Parts: sequence; C-alpha cells; structure tokens
Amino acid sequence: MKVFYAEEQKRHDPKAFLSSGAPQPNPEQPERVERLLAGAKAAGCNVERPQSFGLGPIAAVHTPEYIDFLERIYERWQRIEGASAEVIPNIHPIARNGTYPASAVGQAGYHMADTSCPISAETFDSACWSAWSAVAAADAVLAGERAVYALCRPPGHHAFADVAGGFCFFNNSAIAAQRLRSRAARVAILDVDLHHGNGTQGIFYQRPDVLTVSIHADPIRFYPFFWGHADERGEGPGLGYNLNLPLPRKSGDEAFLQALESGLRRIRAFAPEALVVALGLDAFEDDPFGGLSVSTPGFARIGEAIARLGPPTVIVQEGGYLCDALADNLTSFLTGFGGALR
Repeated sequence: MKVFYAEEQKRHDPKAFLSSGAPQPNPEQPERVERLLAGAKAAGCNVERPQSFGLGPIAAVHTPEYIDFLERIYERWQRIEGASAEVIPNIHPIARNGTYPASAVGQAGYHMADTSCPISAETFDSACWSAWSAVAAADAVLAGERAVYALCRPPGHHAFADVAGGFCFFNNSAIAAQRLRSRAARVAILDVDLHHGNGTQGIFYQRPDVLTVSIHADPIRFYPFFWGHADERGEGPGLGYNLNLPLPRKSGDEAFLQALESGLRRIRAFAPEALVVALGLDAFEDDPFGGLSVSTPGFARIGEAIARLGPPTVIVQEGGYLCDALADNLTSFLTGFGGALR
C-alpha cells in the first residue's frame, strides 16, 4: 500500500493544552509521525512525498475567510503586546452570525472552537502539507489504486468549514472525500476515531452525495460533547445521510465490531463509489485518552471488515496518541486491511 507523507508536517509543534481547565503538554506531538511511519513500514507500505496542490483542494471544503485567518493570524498575534507565544483564544461567541470581528483576538475566538489547537509560526504550512497528503492519496485512488494511506498530521476531523478545534485545522478526510467526488458520484466517510468527527459531520450535514458514519465514545460525557449523538441524522437534502454510533467508554473489541457492522450495513445501502476511512487509533485500550478499549488485534479485525466492503479507499490518519503500541496498532490495522484485499 502507498503512504503519502511530507516532513513539513512535523514542524507544527504545539505546546499548550487545557484539559478540565488545567494546563498540560499538548498530546498532538510531532513524535506521533515517527511512530506511525514505523507502523506503516512494518506493514510493508511504501512512503511517497505528496506534491504541493495549492489552496484549491482546501478551498473546496474551507471558506476563504477561514483560510486567510489561518495563514495570517500568527503574524498578527505577535503584534499584540503581551500576547502568548501561540495563538490561543480567550473568548468564544455563543452565536456566529452578524458582524465579523476585525481584531485578531476576536477572530481567534470566532475561528477556534477550543484551546487544544494553538497556532504557531509553522502551523499553517504543516496543515497544508497534511491536507496535500490526503489529496495525493485521493488522486492515487482515482488513478486506480485500491487503497492508499495518508499519514496526515496535524489531524483534521474536528475542523469545520471555518472553525479549528480538537488539534485539527484543515479537515483532511473531508478534503479527500471532496477530491474523490470529482469522479465518484457518491462517497462515504467512515470515522473510527475515539472522538466523534464533528467537523466532518458539519461539513456534509446538508448533503446527500457524501454519507458520514462515525463510531465513537458517547459524547454525553466526552469530547466533543455537543455533537455525535445518535439522533443527528442530517438536515434538508442531507437528512438520512449521517449516522452516529456512540459507544460507552471501555466497550472493547466486540462492541466496536458490532457497531462497525451496523455502520458498514448503512454504507452498503448507500452504494458508494469510493470510501474515506478517518482512522483514529485512540480507541486503543492504553491510549492516553482512555479509549474504547480496542485491542491491537482488534484493529486488524476492524481493518479486515472495512476492506471487505470493497470500494476504492483512502485511509486518512486522525487521532492516536503517544503510547508504546501506537506503531503496532497501525501495523495491525493496515495488515488486516491489506490481507482482506488479497
């Protein structure tokens, strides 16, 4: 299987992170890349560098207002006397309509959902290369590859069309799906990350051409809290094209696989011409976020089940944080997926 990844993705190195109001080291560290690369290589994958695709594929999903904000906000932030070293919002609007703020502080609040996605001098460039890895993977699938892995870091599935959040800036899974739509009439996104892909859901919530399915920890007491509930089914033309399958924490392999079969059944009914898998490895039993207690062998079973679905597939890396088994979990998933393709 091909892997697309660019070294520039490591330059984003966030320091700040608030969890339950307490400052902690940000868990979305560049070291994740080294471990994921090791896991992909252990699965027999070949790593290729994506080209720069410019802002076009990103602008197909994100608003120009938001892209301009991400590109310029760090420089503007540094001109504020006494400002933090990284862009971190200290205000969040309860409504996002009407007047657009002119100040850097106001725009940070407008475009950043939480404090887990600080922006530094390297963030915009790293996020672009992360997105371009997803675009390259989508193009390879459109060119005839059965499955391609995009090692995207920073991740993307919490990013809305004009909002960053949850370590995410550009929604790589959505960008890949939109790229696939250039030749595929229907595309499905299957999100197996521990956390609900709220940004992905938001981007496609009113569209019937992209089906979104997410298996995740029940958000009633877990991030992202306000999205990911089972009654969220889409709106307008998109009604019935969104499926959320929340699970209790610590559910384990069998519960996850049972939910996966429900998700795959819905995807089969949609009959997609291409599939995007938003691959989070943080459902692992020893992931720092607590997870859904999926085991390392469990990831192989998840990969096998998804691969049997059949359509050409782009696998986009989402979560999965520093723990001893991170590389092994990716190897397990990719080996299981690849084995089912043979």
